[in-house]
Amino acid sequence: MKIAFIHYHLKTGGVTTVLRQQVESILDTCDLLVLSGEPPESPFPCDVVHIPGLGYDISGRNMMEPERVATAIIEAIHLKWNDGCDLVHIHNPILKKNANFLKILNVLKEKGLKLFLQIHDFAEDGRPMSYFAEEEYIEDCHYGVINSRDYNILLETGLKKEGLHKIFNIITPFHFNTKDVILKNYILYPIRAIRRKNIGEAILLSLFFKNGAPLVITLPPNSPADIISYEDWKTFVIKNDLNVIFEAGLTHEFSNLVLSSDFLITTSITEGFGFSFLEPWTAEKYLWGRKLPDICQDFEQNSIRLNHLYTRLDVPMDWVDNDMLFYTWKSGMQKVSAMFGKTIDDIFIKTAYEKATANDVIDFGLLNEPFQKKIISTVLSSSTNRKKLIRLNPFLSNPGSVSNKDELIQNNMEAVLFNYNRPKYREKLIDIYTKVVRDKVCQKIDKKILVSEFLRLNKFSLLKWCDNA
Repeated sequence: MKIAFIHYHLKTGGVTTVLRQQVESILDTCDLLVLSGEPPESPFPCDVVHIPGLGYDISGRNMMEPERVATAIIEAIHLKWNDGCDLVHIHNPILKKNANFLKILNVLKEKGLKLFLQIHDFAEDGRPMSYFAEEEYIEDCHYGVINSRDYNILLETGLKKEGLHKIFNIITPFHFNTKDVILKNYILYPIRAIRRKNIGEAILLSLFFKNGAPLVITLPPNSPADIISYEDWKTFVIKNDLNVIFEAGLTHEFSNLVLSSDFLITTSITEGFGFSFLEPWTAEKYLWGRKLPDICQDFEQNSIRLNHLYTRLDVPMDWVDNDMLFYTWKSGMQKVSAMFGKTIDDIFIKTAYEKATANDVIDFGLLNEPFQKKIISTVLSSSTNRKKLIRLNPFLSNPGSVSNKDELIQNNMEAVLFNYNRPKYREKLIDIYTKVVRDKVCQKIDKKILVSEFLRLNKFSLLKWCDNA
């Protein structure tokens, strides 16, 4: 089978890692070509052709006409295979990182190429700046998603089971060579500290770690919006003399940081696939923190036990300015809705706010950074407040504690390695490709339904949807 892959770039990151794993999984049985808007940062395991018109939009740079880019793609494919390829596998086609991307794909479809569109991230899921407001998504093509939540949502939007496929990612087990212990008895948050990773909550948890164990965060963010929030948190930590270490991954091997930690945490409020719920177990390490039920349902169906994680962290409403919170909530919701072409009645906003603040508490993960800092400062101000938060969230009395830790680690490690390995991934990928080539589909995504499915008012998070302000 002859497969051409398309992605905006091949820079180090999540989607590029997945693309590389796909190539490596089928390289011995399929003939492969990667077409990218940016050349790879490191050697790639198959042929790569640089198509500049596929890259991210850059201010001041003239965009190439969609027809011209599509022609360059087709020419590159036919240069490798005289009779063309069997299908084109496109990654993240519905994020508006390139304003012409949908037009380019439509030209390819009109030219008779069979497209498989794999969605890792939705603009409708917290990325309104990357939304194709004026264009419909590609019709009559096969789609793929990386979790059951997205699968069920796309079925609601009008896609059909025969044209929609789940393709869960591979988990690469940890392999350790040396052990460079930089600290003792530390807790690791092994992520790049972007806003949706909810760094404030990790800092809040650190106030309850046993024996004052430090929280270690591995990497800084890259994007300007995330950097602003991140630097503010670093300043806050210094000002309050908190035991948090940032950017440990810049000076120490990541695997050694994992191996040397007491346990790992996650406080993320939104994920695509959810690597953080699976990878720690392959290092024989325990994971503790916030559970995302809609993401974790897939893992739990595969015998990975995550019941020890919490699903919300309640904080008292009398610790925040209620009027200011409601104003921020309302204006944020209205702004985001407008970006998706929706209007929301004030009554619905008020009802959603009342649900989110029922019983005079609100989930910490729904607050943005200024409100989160106010909560943490309140906890630091008195032992009474600390005890009150523990009463609301008993798991804070003993973070990372579980009675059957060794058995849980062993069970989850075996389940991860059994269900998310390369042979199973390869088999699934080939099965999907066979169906894309063989089965013609007639389907389209209803974008209004898609927005409604993701923009749930009673779960509206200022951290996820709004600026750090």
